[in-house]
Amino acid sequence: MKKYILAFTALLTVSVAFAQSSANARNILDKAYSTYENSKGIRMVFNVTTTDEKGTAYQAQKGTALAKGNKFKIEMPTIDTWFDGKTQWVLMKDINEVNINNPSNEEIASISPLALLSMYKTGYTLNAPVSKTINGKSAFVIDMTPTAGKSDFKKVSVSIDKKTSTVLQVDIILKDGMKNKIDIGDYNANYNFPDSEFVFDKDNHKGVEIVDLR
Repeated sequence: MKKYILAFTALLTVSVAFAQSSANARNILDKAYSTYENSKGIRMVFNVTTTDEKGTAYQAQKGTALAKGNKFKIEMPTIDTWFDGKTQWVLMKDINEVNINNPSNEEIASISPLALLSMYKTGYTLNAPVSKTINGKSAFVIDMTPTAGKSDFKKVSVSIDKKTSTVLQVDIILKDGMKNKIDIGDYNANYNFPDSEFVFDKDNHKGVEIVDLR
């Protein structure tokens, strides 16, 4: 009987410790999300590095992102993306074509690192924050594991700047083994963007072919 009591006590202790560590992770993400959510406009520069399931790394791609609430615009060398909170426009510059669709939350999160900050609230198990140095800055690194089997993500790691509560890096591991690492720099939350900034304007892209996939 004594060994069962000890085992139960140990299990209870671990459960309480996990709940506390998970709460700490949630508090850190809550603070980062509020910084993002309350801004009228964020501009950042980022680098995306993709590694396939065999470990082959592709050339990093640099981009610029503008964001406000659940809206964003992403500019990259070959692709520009607009999202107004519901509809997404993807301009493929090499073929001068725009695809229009209504993406899922996970599809949005795979494109916009800041969109991940809204996903931790439901459907994810949060590990205890770990202190690390990320891109020369002191950060909390939090691993997020999806609880839903239908998720395309296997694990997401978010690195939060301890000083500013902003996102420094996002690592995404997909179930198929693909990995995306997004490093964020030049983060500025002092902009004020109009909603029109996040809508594709066909008048500014004469001759583009529009493909509506909705």
